Parts: sequence; structure tokens; C-alpha cells
Amino acid sequence: MTPSSPDARHVAFDWGGVFTVGTFDGRSTQNVADRGGVPVERVRESYFRHVRQLEVGAWTLPQFWAVMQEETGLTLPYGEFEPLYLSSIHDNLPMYATLDALPREVRVGLLSNNYPVVSDHLRRDPRFARFDALVFSNEIGQKKPHADAFAALEDAMGVPAAQVAFVDDVQENIDAANAAGFHGLLYHHERHAEFERELGVWLGVPISALTVR
Repeated sequence: MTPSSPDARHVAFDWGGVFTVGTFDGRSTQNVADRGGVPVERVRESYFRHVRQLEVGAWTLPQFWAVMQEETGLTLPYGEFEPLYLSSIHDNLPMYATLDALPREVRVGLLSNNYPVVSDHLRRDPRFARFDALVFSNEIGQKKPHADAFAALEDAMGVPAAQVAFVDDVQENIDAANAAGFHGLLYHHERHAEFERELGVWLGVPISALTVR
């Protein structure tokens, strides 16, 4: 990583709700319920009660699935569950276009409350080669909005938090980012053009450089 000048500005992103449209958890639980033929409420009750174990890396995805099977009566084998789970990702393509348009001198990071297997899947995505730093909660044992998660992001970015905008779709995480010294930008996919303008102002680059074509 090349040294950054003291006045250079950079950006880091959340993943779910920023690089995806809607929530991954909501879509994945619906898909699992539909495939397994059980009520989605039953699936979500088990899923959301235990998902923190995935987010902090305490459980593997097969462990998580075994518990869900026992609690919900789902009989889908893990070998069918994993690809169904990963296929629940619905990309927010305008954000990927923005990512690709960022000037090369801008460092780009990711801080995501994420899960084993999903984080590996994202790392293999060629589009993620643009990121200079990838920080996943399941790998550091701490999730947003905890201050330790933002400290890990600052360390991975290699520049002071004050030089980094942090983009998230949850106000609580934006508040935590601001408290950690980052410049928080709240995101919603329906206001993408507005977000680009805000990011362009922060980075000090021409707005046209971040216009999705």
C-alpha cells in the first residue's frame, strides 16, 4: 500500500444493504423456507436467534445449519443449503459501477458484519479486487457498531479515520463510525445519485467521475 498524503481522502463501505439491494438475511430465510416447505416465521425465529454466532465467527456455517435443521424441521442437506444461501445475494449494480469508477488513488475498504463462507465467496468475486482492505466481523470476532470493529477498519485502511468516509445503510452504524472519527454517509439504494454527489464532494473529485453510466 503506497503512502497517503495527509489531506487525501478515502472511502470504506458496508456490504449488506449497500452492495446488495434489500437484506441478505431476509431473502435467504425466505428462500430456505420456500425450498424446505416450512413457514418462514419458523425459519427466521431460529436464524435470527443464532446468526450472531456466525457474525463473530463462533460457529461455522455447517454448525449453524445443523442447529437450524434441528429447531425448524428442515431436511435440506447442507450441500444444497450452501448454494441456495449464496444465491440469495442480490447485487446493487449501481454501487458496483461507482466502486469501479473511483479514482485509483482513493483507497477503498469494506467493514461488514458477515458470515463464514459468504465472506470467502465475496473475496473470490473479481470486483472485490478493487478493495484495499476487507474487514469481516466473523474474522475479527467483533461486529458493528462496536468500536473495535471500526478500529480494525482504520488499521486495515492504513490511514487515519478522519480521512475516510464510511458508507452504511444503518443509522446506528453511521453514528458509531462518526464516534470513531470517520465521516459517516447514510446510504439507500433508491437515492444512489444523491449518494454519489455526497461522496464526490467528500473525495473532492468531479461529480461526473462518479456518475453511473
